[in-house]
Order: sequence, then C-alpha cells, then structure tokens
Amino acid sequence: MSKIIITCAITGSIHTPSMSPHLPVTATQITDNAIDAAAAGAAILHLHARDPDDGRPSAQPDHFMAFLPQIKQRSDAVLNLTTGGSATMTLEARLAAPKLAEPEMCSLNMGTMNFALYPAAERIGDWKYDWEKPFLEGSDDLVFKNTPRDMAHVLHEMGDKRGARFEFECYDVSHLYMLRHFMDRGLVQAPLFIQFVFGVLGGIGPDPENLTHMKRIADKLFGDGYTFSVLAAGRHQMPLITMSAIMGGHVRVGLEDSLMISRGTLARDNAEQVAKIRRIVEDLGRTVATPAEAREMLHLKGADCTSI
Repeated sequence: MSKIIITCAITGSIHTPSMSPHLPVTATQITDNAIDAAAAGAAILHLHARDPDDGRPSAQPDHFMAFLPQIKQRSDAVLNLTTGGSATMTLEARLAAPKLAEPEMCSLNMGTMNFALYPAAERIGDWKYDWEKPFLEGSDDLVFKNTPRDMAHVLHEMGDKRGARFEFECYDVSHLYMLRHFMDRGLVQAPLFIQFVFGVLGGIGPDPENLTHMKRIADKLFGDGYTFSVLAAGRHQMPLITMSAIMGGHVRVGLEDSLMISRGTLARDNAEQVAKIRRIVEDLGRTVATPAEAREMLHLKGADCTSI
C-alpha cells in the first residue's frame, strides 16, 4: 500500500460554539490547532474561517488571512481552503478568500444537496450565541447549491487561473458520476483526489457497504487515475476512516467532522484526533505521508507558489 495521507479539518462551518468549548473560532485558536495537528502527523490542513466575535462561519478574506500566513510560517503542511464555505453563503463569497490566497489545494463539492443540521439543535439546551439555534434549525429548508455551472466556475477560477488541485468532495454516488462528466469535458485531469463523505443528513449514509460501493463505482469510472480518502460525520468518524486505511485509502479527521475523541468524550483539540488515527493506521502497517510526500502524490504546485 502507498503511504497514507492524513487530512485534518480544523473547524468547518457545521458545528457551533455551544457544542464544544474546544471548537476553534479565533485566528489564534485556529492557528494553534492547525500547527499542533500538523505536528501530530497531518500532511493536509483543511481550513474554514470563523467570525472571532461569535464563532459563526465566515467567508471574509481578512478572517482567513488572520491565520493563513501564521500557519504557513510555522508548518510545512499543505493548506487546503474550502470553496464550500457554508451552505448559507453565495458562491462568490465562498471563493473570495481562496482567490486571494491562491492555495495549493481547494475542496470542491460535487453536487447540489440537502444539508440538514437541524437534529443537532435538539441536543443543546444552553446556547452561547443567539445565531446558533436559528442557524441549525433553519437547515430543514436549506439547499446547498453546487450546480454544474458553479463547479465549472470553481474549476476555472481556482484550477485553470490559479493552479490549485482539488479535494473532490463526493457525498453520494451521483457525485462520482458528475466528476466523471467533468473529466469527459476536459475540465478535470487525473490524478484525482476524491473525498468520500459519509453521514451528513442529505448525503449517503455511514454504512460500511456504502464505502465499498463508492470505491467500486470510483474504480469503474476512474480506473487507476484516482486516490480516495474518507471522512465520516460524528460517531462514524473513526470506524469508517479505519476501514478506508484497511482498503488502501487515505483518512480525514478534525473537529469539522466530529467533536469527539471517543464515545461521550469531547476531543480536546484536533491534534488528539490526528494522533489517534495515526496510531491506528501505523498499527495496520501503513506509513504516514509527510507534507512533501503528499505534494508529490497529489501533484501540487508547492507552497512557494501561493499568495499566502
């Protein structure tokens, strides 16, 4: 098996501050979490921004630039910026910071979907900020818009014009076929780095057989022109990413995907999750890739070619 890439998604746009006191929201918190995660073995850092005043998801470039240069200065990890942002943001808002930073990698969501967070609101009784409960409850009528036109726009702006490679986020089997469509149009070139996403309400369920099915369809559509990674939401995180490692895939952890380190126990920080999956994959006989090795495997342009 090839070396295994650990991605760590530091904060995301799904969880809210009332869910965990350890969720990083300020620039200092995001920076420190990112640096510690990289030191623990994460070769790629997947990054969102937050408003430091109240922790709500932010697309503002100044919120990103408050931590991106510091992370780059203190770590050799690959910085992977979201283009998904939050489902409540416009596409141009989601692209504002990535267009400015010109990162080595970006995420790209491969389809429009329901993105339902509202069940989480039922588990919280004490809200820290007044925006959180309406944000979660309102997702019962929320569509995460990623049309073919949107995706082509991201590919052009971030790929053609700025040289980024992509983490293609596929929340369902249909998203794999959409990715094949863009390959057939000549807008996407191998090798692909595909993130299979499980457990988001509105996407494919977190069943082991769904992972084997996604892998089987990806093999059919892309042959040896891709590598895959797995992320799974909440309590499904460690079981499914361990399965990915056994199958020869890569893994993603982080407080964006799960706030827990074990059943009933909140993770203290992102590095704790990285250290846990590193122990697991090394016990399975996999060797963790360094950032330099990840760059070579994914054909990235290099940190010196960014505007961070």
